[in-house]
Amino acid sequence: MADSPEDIAKRIAEAGKRARAEADARRKPAPALPPEQGGPKGPEPTRYGDWEKKGLISDF
Repeated sequence: MADSPEDIAKRIAEAGKRARAEADARRKPAPALPPEQGGPKGPEPTRYGDWEKKGLISDF
C-alpha cells in the first residue's frame, strides 16, 4: 500500500520543520569564555610560529 501524495508532502513538511529547529539551535552563539589568566603578554606567540618563554624560543 503506497502513501498518497498528500501524506508524503505532510511528512516532508514535518521533517523540514524539525531540520529547521535543529539548525537554529546549532546557530546559537557559544557562551563567552573567561579571559586567560597567566598567559603570555602581548600577541599570542604561537600565531607567529615561535614560542617564547623565559628567553627560550622553540619552533613547533
